[in-house]
Amino acid sequence: MLEVCLLGTGGMMPMPRRYLTSLLARYNGLSILIDCGEGTQMAMRQAGYSPNPVGIMCFTHYHADHISGLPGMLLNMGNAERTEPLMMIGPKGLERVVNALRVIAPELPFQINFHELKEACEDIEFEGGFIRAFKVNHNVTCYGYSIEIKRQGRFDAQAAKEAGIPLKYWNRLQHGETIDEEGMHYTPDMVMGADRRGLKVTYTTDTRPTGSIEENAAGADLFICEGMYGEADKFEKALAHKHMMFNEAAELAKAAQPKEMWLTHYSPALFKPEQYMDGVRAIFPRAKAGKDGMNVDLKFEEE
Repeated sequence: MLEVCLLGTGGMMPMPRRYLTSLLARYNGLSILIDCGEGTQMAMRQAGYSPNPVGIMCFTHYHADHISGLPGMLLNMGNAERTEPLMMIGPKGLERVVNALRVIAPELPFQINFHELKEACEDIEFEGGFIRAFKVNHNVTCYGYSIEIKRQGRFDAQAAKEAGIPLKYWNRLQHGETIDEEGMHYTPDMVMGADRRGLKVTYTTDTRPTGSIEENAAGADLFICEGMYGEADKFEKALAHKHMMFNEAAELAKAAQPKEMWLTHYSPALFKPEQYMDGVRAIFPRAKAGKDGMNVDLKFEEE
C-alpha cells in the first residue's frame, strides 16, 4: 500500500485555509516529502503525520513557496533526536540552496546526502521502488516526480520442484538472492513469475503542459497536477509565467489516462476551485479539486 497525502495546495503565498505546496507519500515505513513550502510542518501535524520518518525530500525547484518551510522542518527533525541520514533530491544548486537556508539550522544530528539532478530524466532507487525525476517547463529549472512501487511476480513452487531446487533455498530465491552453493547455481528467474503491476503516483507543479508530463503520468494510479488558474481570462498570465490552466491539466490527464487526477498549486486569487471543475470533468471525468489534507491509500490490484 502507498499512502499519499496532499499537505498543501497553495501557490505563491499561504492563505488562511490553504498551506503552500507539499506532498507526503508513505510506503513500508519510509516517508517521502515532495516540496516543503511555508507551513508544511503545521500541515503535516494537522494531517496526523510526524516529520521523523521522512527519509527522502524532493524539490521541484527553488522558488520560496516550494522550499521556505525547510529550515523549520530540519530543526524539528533535529530536536526530535533523529540520527538517520536524510536524502535530498532536486535540480542543480540543491546543496548550495539548502546550506544557505541552514544558516539558521547549522547543527543537525543527522547527515544530509544530496542528489543533484543533471539529466532530463533520472531514476533514484529506494527499497521497494524508485523515484523518477523528469524535467518540466517553468521559468527556472523545474522537475516533476513519479514515485513507483515495484511488485515482483508470484513464486512458482511447481517450477522450483521441477528444477529440483531444495526447499531450503526457496525463500532466499523469492527475495531475489542468487544461490551458488553445494556446486549448484540457482537464480530467482527460475522460480519467479513476471513482475506484476505495481503502484505509481505522479506529481508536477509550476509548468506549462509538456510531453514529459504526459509520458510520465501515463497509467498512474494518481496524477497530481498544477492547476494555477481556472478562469479562462488568465490564460495569457499562465503563458507568461509558465503555469498551467485547469483545462490544460485535464487535457494532459486525458492523454495520460491515470486512474485519477487531483489539481493543486492554486493561485491565491482562486478561492473556490470546485466552481471550475465541471469544465475539467468534461475533459477528464476522474478529476478532483485537491484540498489540504486530502489523502488516499493506493493498493495493489487484486488478482
